[in-house]
Amino acid sequence: MAQEYHRNPAAVAALSPEQYQVTQKNGTERAFTGEYWDNHEPGIYVDVVSGEPLFASTDKFESGSGWPSFTRPLNTDNVVEKRDRSHFMVRTEVRSAFGDSHLGHVFPDGPRDAGGLRYCINSAALRFIHLDDLEAEGYGQYRTLFKEEEA
Repeated sequence: MAQEYHRNPAAVAALSPEQYQVTQKNGTERAFTGEYWDNHEPGIYVDVVSGEPLFASTDKFESGSGWPSFTRPLNTDNVVEKRDRSHFMVRTEVRSAFGDSHLGHVFPDGPRDAGGLRYCINSAALRFIHLDDLEAEGYGQYRTLFKEEEA
């Protein structure tokens, strides 16, 4: 049975001030300050509001930007890209599909051998589920991404 994801009002109410500013007000955390920018543990990153799976550590790379950077979403159905013309720039905003959380932006300067995209994501929009906790947290289907790390 497929898990259903939705915007959770209780989760929104429980957000820290920074999480609220980022996810609900389209904010950006300061570079090199987020919880996950330097996380190298195996696991997946889910929306802090809806729990929908967004990115995997297997697609995370060091961009030097100060934010968690990924080459692709875990499931493209859970990510929405929108034109963002704020701050006198034209960028592509990334939002969660079900939680409608602002996540960050996608840029065309990622690793070429992995598709050339860099999903630059705010840690404040994410909750990390460690490989060891995937089953208990209801994300067991994603264990297959990490077979090499478990061998």
